[in-house]
Amino acid sequence: MLRGEFPDAGEQSPEELLAAYGTVLAETVETVGVEEIAAETDLDQATVAAFADGDIADRTLSEAVAVLATDPNRPDGDALQAEAQDILLMGMTTAVMDVESLASGIDDELEPKEIQQKIEGRYPVTLAEYALLHSYIEGEKR
Repeated sequence: MLRGEFPDAGEQSPEELLAAYGTVLAETVETVGVEEIAAETDLDQATVAAFADGDIADRTLSEAVAVLATDPNRPDGDALQAEAQDILLMGMTTAVMDVESLASGIDDELEPKEIQQKIEGRYPVTLAEYALLHSYIEGEKR
């Protein structure tokens, strides 16, 4: 999700990587506060509380970016969103893979067209889906 924060993404299972994302997000909520994040974003307090509790698998990347962007030590939401997408796109380039081979590599859990739309930000991607893609792409770069 953030360049440099998950350097061993390719060595972790999608579930482990999702848990690592959860830790970063929960730390952000703890630091900034549920009420403050809800006030600064379009997220309701229940959604922010889910991030604090680590209940993030079905939360979207854009929601996670909104949470992270409330941390004054992080870039704004647009920059974080672009970076998250860039990690996947550049990873695919480095690993020399297209969406068809990526879909095959993740046992067709997502269709190639769906992967393309999610990676490009044209369709929402859940954090579980992002972790699946991130883990596989990084693992193939070796």
